[in-house]
Amino acid sequence: MTFGRLERTQGAQPMSEINVTPLVDVMLVLVVIFIITAPLLASSIKLDLPRTDAAKPNETPGFVTLTVDRAGQIFLDEQAVSVTRLTESLGQSARQNPDTEVQLRADEAVPYGRIVEVMGVAQKAGLNRIGFVANASTPADPAALPSPAPASATRP
Repeated sequence: MTFGRLERTQGAQPMSEINVTPLVDVMLVLVVIFIITAPLLASSIKLDLPRTDAAKPNETPGFVTLTVDRAGQIFLDEQAVSVTRLTESLGQSARQNPDTEVQLRADEAVPYGRIVEVMGVAQKAGLNRIGFVANASTPADPAALPSPAPASATRP
């Protein structure tokens, strides 16, 4: 019995090109993650801002950010300051540009008197343009608004 010579066929050759499709997919996922998380990193001070329908971000050429946290501590452009230092800094800003806007961010638990005190310091320094920063409210939540007390309930 004679055996014939068996011919071997060559298998598939190794691919020498790099497949970039998975790399592009990973990069697109990372871009989406950065786009979503970047606005969340804008402020490092934790506040519960009040909500209103009138809260629309606007672009102003010159502004300073005043923040009053839950404990009543004042921050000027995210740096903790005392009232005297705040007066000096706002006065310097007013001298450089009298049209500088003060963007006031205050936690909703801060007493109104503290907010008025900060506004008074800004106005004494010569900055009369004061804007209040708030979060937009949810449109279909009228139950969240406090109902006005009846007139008969306020009189003895």
